[in-house]
Amino acid sequence: MRPILTLILTAILSIQMAVAAPAKPDMAAIEKAITTQLKKLDTGIPIESIKPSPMEGVYMVTLQGGHVLYTSASGKHLIRGDMMEIRDSGLVNLSEEIRSKANAERLQAVKPEEMIVFPPKGKTKAVVYAFTDVDCGYCRKLHQEVTAMNDLGIELRYLAFPRGGERSAAYSKMVDAWGAKNKQQAITDMMAGKPVTSTLEAKQKAANKAIIDSQYQLGIEMGVNGTPAMILENGQMIPGYRPAKDLAKMLGLEV
Repeated sequence: MRPILTLILTAILSIQMAVAAPAKPDMAAIEKAITTQLKKLDTGIPIESIKPSPMEGVYMVTLQGGHVLYTSASGKHLIRGDMMEIRDSGLVNLSEEIRSKANAERLQAVKPEEMIVFPPKGKTKAVVYAFTDVDCGYCRKLHQEVTAMNDLGIELRYLAFPRGGERSAAYSKMVDAWGAKNKQQAITDMMAGKPVTSTLEAKQKAANKAIIDSQYQLGIEMGVNGTPAMILENGQMIPGYRPAKDLAKMLGLEV
């Protein structure tokens, strides 16, 4: 009887294990289904990855620029908004973490010479990127904080974001500023409302327009909808104006 009992027990155990261990999802089929449904909405949707999210049965679709969608396995049901996770340290925005990582990678890819940089005289303790518009009142207010930021060890890197696009007065001004021999002085004068005489040749002006256009498009893709829009090195976006001391506190620097 023992051999028979052993066989029965083995069979029962195998069934229990099969029930306890759910089948792994067929990610290839799920990716195909989700992609098919999303392309019905937009044939050119820039999908970078499709992965299981921390929430069972929900899948995370990452688009270019760090934008995130959440869908069912069939792709027919979408969830708008951010996914949060309760941790011992508090509530964490998982979607924001993904966006921040993408922002950091995109900004690191911008060539330093294509930005207008204000470095500290001493050791650089932190870097802050800022999408700016020389005709924006709060951008001008932020520019008045540059010296204080530098004194606190913060390097400020400007990217161009003329809010009205190519048709705005700020666009042509920023083309001139980015092409000036002394870029720091040129943008400082523009932020103060002073006229800056352009000496750019047509070829150089065209090259600078390409830089302004590229940075403006980058800002749009990153979700910038107003200026100044500041981004920390970790990709965290800080909309609106913040004085130097507030930025230093956010960066964990001594004030």
